[in-house]
Parts: sequence; structure tokens; C-alpha cells
Amino acid sequence: MKKLFALLLAVSLLMSLAAAAGAETGLEAIKAKGKLVMGTEATYPPYEYLDDNAQFAGCDIWLAQQIAEALGVELEIQDMSFDGIIPAVRAGQIDIGIAAFTVTPERAEVIDFSEQYELSNQLLIVKAGNAEKYSAKDAMAGLKVGAQLGTIQSQLVSSALPDSELFELPTYPELALETINGNIVGFVVDQAVGESMIASSNGQLEAANFTFTKEEASFGKAAVLAKGQDDLLAAINEVILRVVNDGTYQAAYDAAVAATGTED
Repeated sequence: MKKLFALLLAVSLLMSLAAAAGAETGLEAIKAKGKLVMGTEATYPPYEYLDDNAQFAGCDIWLAQQIAEALGVELEIQDMSFDGIIPAVRAGQIDIGIAAFTVTPERAEVIDFSEQYELSNQLLIVKAGNAEKYSAKDAMAGLKVGAQLGTIQSQLVSSALPDSELFELPTYPELALETINGNIVGFVVDQAVGESMIASSNGQLEAANFTFTKEEASFGKAAVLAKGQDDLLAAINEVILRVVNDGTYQAAYDAAVAATGTED
């Protein structure tokens, strides 16, 4: 019996040691595989989009590249639906999500946010000629106002425009088409993205003369990653704080804005 007990104890100890040896932190696992897998939704210029050569571009892509370089690994980008990014992060299918994510308490319950790297105002984009028509909330009462599915903008429409009907679609190009066709009042979107869409709409879209209050909409952008990866989060935050403080993120943002036709 003693020999059997000793054997079982030895096996248990070996298994524990093997498990400990095989347990890698998030940062160690990324370095071991030699790549950082990023999830994004590339229809959101200037943050993330496909350029004329079908290559990923935008200030969020630039940020992801800075993080990968700091970690000493390659960057792999997976383009997916926006509302699928957080589930993919939680399931370990991707290492990080960078897609102009707004920091919210609800999201923070299921994922970890990095330090914020940008703060964005929100625009209501309407069909050209309707800027004054939809300048007040009561003008939109009972009408459909659009937002991308699974975004903070959907929550904003519901909370700030409670008398309007929330209308959601997977992408903003789809919402733009519904707006141009007169099926919805318009859609709510980050300022730089809205300006880019206006610039590329051949005069069919414009910003409504409508402003959300700071209390209603003051949205900070951050990367998302799975909970419990403190070493990876610390490394990402180090990069974000550096590029924000030294102005290089702002320069990348400005370049992306210029490239997508959103300059004043």
C-alpha cells in the first residue's frame, strides 16, 4: 500500500510539474508562436480599412503594428464582424481586438481594456439636404436612426434618442445606403469615420446640425483582450502610453484622416 501511495504521489508531482512548465502567460504564448493575432473590422476609416491595394490601413492598424514590434513578433490581422471580435478574444481565437472600441462598464465585465488612446465625438450623418431638418431630437421622434450592430452608437441612439427607433445593420456602408435611399433618418458614428464617409459619398451625405452632449457621448477608444493576462496588458499599455505621449499616435491618426479624405 505504501509503495502504491508513493507511486501515486510521484505521478501527481510529475503531472503538477509538467502543468506548471506548460503554463505560459499570455505574453509568453504570443512570443512563443512569434505572432500577435489581431481582430478588427476593416470598414471603419480612418481607424481600420482596406486601402486601394486591398491592404489593411488606418491608425488602429498602425497601433497594432507598434505593439507587435515592441513584443518582437509579427502582426497577423483577421478581418471579422465587429460584434464577433470580443467573443473571439474571450475564446482565445485572437490575442487582441483593436477596432475603435469604446470603453464601457458592460464590456469591462467580460474583457479587459487597455489604456485609452483616443477620444472621439459622435456625428449624426444624414442624407444631403437634411442637415437642418434633423437638428433637434423631436424632429426624429418615431423615425428610424441607424447604428452599427453591437456598438456603443447603438446604445447612444437608444439612450439619447429614446423617442426614435433604433435601426441596426452589420456595417456602416449598409447604413449609408439606407440613409441615401431615405429609409432611415441617418446614422450615428465616430466623427472621423463620419467625415470620411461624407467625403466619399459624392455629395449624397452630410452631417446633421445636431450635437450630442458630453454627458451623452464622450467615448474613449481602447484595445480589448481576454481577462487575466496582466503581463500582456502591461506590455500593451506601455506601448499605448508611449505613442500617445510622444505624439506619434496623433500623427498616425492625422495621416489616416488625410488618406481617407476627412481633412478640413
